[in-house]
Amino acid sequence: MSDDSSARIVAGLRDWIATAAPGAKLPSTRTLAARYGAGPVTVQKALRVLSAQGVIESRPGVGTFVRVVRAVRPHDYGWQTAALGSPANRFPALSTPLRTVTNDVIALHSGFPDRELLPERLVRTAFTRAARGAAAISRPPAAGLPELQTWFATELGAACPAGITPPAPSDAIVIPGSQSGLSTAFRTLAGAGRPLLLESPTYWGAILAATQAGVQIVPVPSGGEGPDPDELARAFQRTGARACYVQPNFANPTGARWPPDVAEAVLDTVRRHGAFLIEDDWAHDFGITADPVPLAARDDGGHVVYLRSLTKSVSSAVRVAGIIARGPARERILGDIQAEAMYVSGLLQAAALDVVTQPAWRTHLRGLRHQLAARRDLLTAALAEHVPAAHLDTVPAGGLNLWVRLPDTTDLPGLVRDCEAVGLIVAPGTEWFPAEPTGPYLRLNYAGPNPGAFPEGMRLLGEALERGRKGP
Repeated sequence: MSDDSSARIVAGLRDWIATAAPGAKLPSTRTLAARYGAGPVTVQKALRVLSAQGVIESRPGVGTFVRVVRAVRPHDYGWQTAALGSPANRFPALSTPLRTVTNDVIALHSGFPDRELLPERLVRTAFTRAARGAAAISRPPAAGLPELQTWFATELGAACPAGITPPAPSDAIVIPGSQSGLSTAFRTLAGAGRPLLLESPTYWGAILAATQAGVQIVPVPSGGEGPDPDELARAFQRTGARACYVQPNFANPTGARWPPDVAEAVLDTVRRHGAFLIEDDWAHDFGITADPVPLAARDDGGHVVYLRSLTKSVSSAVRVAGIIARGPARERILGDIQAEAMYVSGLLQAAALDVVTQPAWRTHLRGLRHQLAARRDLLTAALAEHVPAAHLDTVPAGGLNLWVRLPDTTDLPGLVRDCEAVGLIVAPGTEWFPAEPTGPYLRLNYAGPNPGAFPEGMRLLGEALERGRKGP
């Protein structure tokens, strides 16, 4: 009965408000209760409904009034155009891998693993312990917690062959995520206005970091087995570059893993030209049928600057990575990081260290290998069944993605739009090329949510591709 009475009051007041002037005061609760034969609680319930609908507004101690709709004056920010001047670089919009989408779509675009692939229990426990310790209130050293420096150095040192001096803990610097490390490395090792060699295609975040650092991007073609060492040597010779950014293990986006002879040839080229190799070991924890072998483990002459992030494998909330460099380069990098961020949150460092030093961490990584293999194979099989016109240069031995070549006549922007219209989100490969794309590609993430929808997603992709080939 109360609900009916409340609805009757709402309807009656709406009729009254329709003819009242904006700002008019409503009758008191007592008056309304008497008019509609209802109790004060029912009247108040009706008023709350109208308030939630934005029809009325209450002023404590004064009364309730018909809401005045105020026109919002648009702000004029035109003065900033002259103050800022022309931008040195035009940064791209939010990259596709960072898009947040609703749960009702099939999402194959992300650059991060799904929550179920993360060591959630270890992370939650680690944060609880860290919050109770000194890390919650203390300022850590600029180069990072000594224990975490030691862990990064020990991890890389374990891969060093006989005759190579492993890195010391003091060679490691803890940084707030690998993106920060890339920006620092590009600024300090290449320098604004100077050439920086990048594989093409390569990680979109590296392209962005290089653009922000103001370096001159020099693309070097790279495929399923990495770059052609002769092409790389010619690029060094032609440009005089002193730094090159690479991903030798499970490259993003191609999934490439360099053969030993390519790795050795690239190292020889870098040494011969007295240059730096910035190695991004982003997928170190995502091996499937092979284990990563860092190039930095084969170099103790200071030519390879090594980055390893824990953000993707531990938690996206743990923006912690390590950078290992030797000699004066290490001091320049540390100086740049101090100017940029001063230090990394001790709480995050303590939590990250707790996770990776637990025995359960290794157990998690072994299980993760099997989970990634199952997801990769499921998506690969669905792609072959439903999109026969697509081509894979390589089935990756690790990482999170498939790099899919489409027919040359594909309208890639149109295909991406058509897929989204039917509930499939994919990432166009154009974002991974520092120069003009060499063909139409998609990067499909098999570590995203709901792998059971992979076959349906590939069916939708195949149908959209076929519609595009037939035309309107």
